[in-house]
Amino acid sequence: MARYRAAKSKIARKFGEPIFGPDKAFEHKNYPPGMHGLNAKRRKKSEYGLQLKEKQKAKYTYGLLERQFRGLFQKAAASTGKTGDVLLQLLESRLDNVVFRLGVAKSRAGARQLVTHRHVVVNGNVVNIPSYILKPGDMVGVREKSKSLEIINESLNSRRYSRYGWLEWDESQMAGKFINRPERDEIPENIKEQLIVELYSK
Repeated sequence: MARYRAAKSKIARKFGEPIFGPDKAFEHKNYPPGMHGLNAKRRKKSEYGLQLKEKQKAKYTYGLLERQFRGLFQKAAASTGKTGDVLLQLLESRLDNVVFRLGVAKSRAGARQLVTHRHVVVNGNVVNIPSYILKPGDMVGVREKSKSLEIINESLNSRRYSRYGWLEWDESQMAGKFINRPERDEIPENIKEQLIVELYSK
């Protein structure tokens, strides 16, 4: 599937924050891209422009293309609860995101690669679909013959593991439990989901 593979720092600068994680290039040039840089006269964005920018930021943050993102939005809209909150909960429930949150990979892109290369198991079975939506109680772990992979161990050893209330990690088993979908205030991403709802509701 097509993915954005060009300079990620440029995208981060576009949104004004390191959405792909720590970024030295962004720290050095934390202003919008373009030949005029900080001196560019930028017009005030329209309401539509702000909504579109927020949707794009969410798509880049979680690594989704438009069709996937719209599909999740439609699923969220058909569910009970606030559409924006449910949308972020579904994004956080994706297998690639949980593998990243557990620290098995250093980035969501890296987590996606581990999943597609069949290094990850869910409830003991290999699942190679990054968009797989986990259910509360599901166990996500590293495949037995993949536990010695340098890239996985390096990530686990170097991670600055943040404990998330909806995840549990068992170091000895190299596996984690998806306890429940997180509440909005537990999700650390700086996304204004209401703008996305307004955009798709037009």
